[in-house]
Order: sequence, then C-alpha cells, then structure tokens
Amino acid sequence: MDLVIGRVAKTHGVRGELVVDVRTDDPGERFAPGTVLRGRAPKGGGEKNYTVTAARPHAGRLLLTLEGVTDRTAGDALRGTVFLIDAADVDSGDHPDEFYDHELIGLPVGTVDGEHVGEIADVLHLPGGELLSVTTAAGAEVLIPFVTEIVPTVTREAVTIDPPDGLLDPDA
Repeated sequence: MDLVIGRVAKTHGVRGELVVDVRTDDPGERFAPGTVLRGRAPKGGGEKNYTVTAARPHAGRLLLTLEGVTDRTAGDALRGTVFLIDAADVDSGDHPDEFYDHELIGLPVGTVDGEHVGEIADVLHLPGGELLSVTTAAGAEVLIPFVTEIVPTVTREAVTIDPPDGLLDPDA
C-alpha cells in the first residue's frame, strides 16, 4: 500500500520551485535534500523518481526544488503530482497513542458495552478534526469523531467507542 506524503499544489516563482501540501509527520526527513521521491502524476499518469535539491517551509506549506525542474513550465507540468512511500517502510513505533491511518484501516470497531459496530474503512482529516469512517455489518457508513471522549481506546487490534445517543442510529 502506498502512502501519500505530499502533493504538488502549484509552482512558486519562475525557477520551477514547487508548492507542496505536506501529508507526513516528518517533512524534514521525507523531503531532505538528496532524497529520491517517487511521484505519481494525476489522472492515472505514470510514476517517476525525483531528487530533492532544496526544501523550505513557506506559509504552512513546503517549497520544494527538484533536480531537472528549473522553470515554471516544468513545475506547472507537475501540478497534482503526489509523492508516495510504501506503507511497509513506516511504523508508528511503540507510542500507545500514535497511529498511521493505514494501521487503523480494517480494524474492528465495538462499543464499550461489547456491541460490534463494524470496521474502519478510512480516516478522514478535515479542518475541524479527524473522523473515522466505519462500515457497519449492514454496509452503511457511520462517521465517528476521532476524539477521546467518543473513542477512548485504540489498539493495533481493535477500536472501542463510547458513542453518544444518536451517533450510530440517528433515527433512534
């Protein structure tokens, strides 16, 4: 499974510098000069490797310079390109409260009362916070706010929720 660590949003200036939306917890390591990035072009485009020559933070994003991308036209051609790493190459470590999204997807979800709810299908990162997208046994999607009050226990084997009234069955 591939994990997206960044996406080219646009170019910056006339020398091919790229504005990248970072999607990794360690941009300093993932985008360090000399690092070879695996990039996938948008809309089913092919993959190509790019070597980072410079990176710097700018306005909440990353400005990235890649070997061979030296002007605005070359930079614009990379708009929408995502940079990927293999999920097998990352591990959240031993910290009990830190997980990568791919480590949560597929985990069973149950209530504190022992009722099976379903399995995590996705982790959604929104401006207001994170949501767990859970597919129930009936095939329905339930969105669960990923906050301690509602999701008190997360392990590498299962997720336990304490849902408020109406979260799992809004018609109740």
